[in-house]
Amino acid sequence: MINTIEAKPARRSDYHSLEEGQKNIKFADLIIDGRSLYQRLMKHDMVPSLGWMSTECQREMIDYFLLRKPHDTMGCRYPLMVCSWCGDEECGFISVRIDKVNDIVSWSDFRLEHGMTKINIGPFHFEWDRYEKVINSTFGVAGIQ
Repeated sequence: MINTIEAKPARRSDYHSLEEGQKNIKFADLIIDGRSLYQRLMKHDMVPSLGWMSTECQREMIDYFLLRKPHDTMGCRYPLMVCSWCGDEECGFISVRIDKVNDIVSWSDFRLEHGMTKINIGPFHFEWDRYEKVINSTFGVAGIQ
């Protein structure tokens, strides 16, 4: 089964009320088969790693998701959701395994780091051309921070 993917600008407050001191970060929400990935994983109090942070960080995330380079410490796993305050992986993150065979990209084995706890969503399979356009479109969604 091939899944659909799109990206749209979102804020944390679009989905729930924020408590005092929480950052209302803007990010690129990935919509898979019409459902927000952020909303599916919201209980972990993290935000998508695409569409915000510095220019350098955004380009690096896009390179990861387009399989242009492996992650420095995780190989074929990539940080999908990160700390909403700073985006630093040291604060914890959700990772996904990304593989490409021919023109199909697969996301599987979602894990909550540091304990590598499995999260039961996916796998998802995307057509490469559409996937590449969507991932590239996330650059600068929230501006440069």
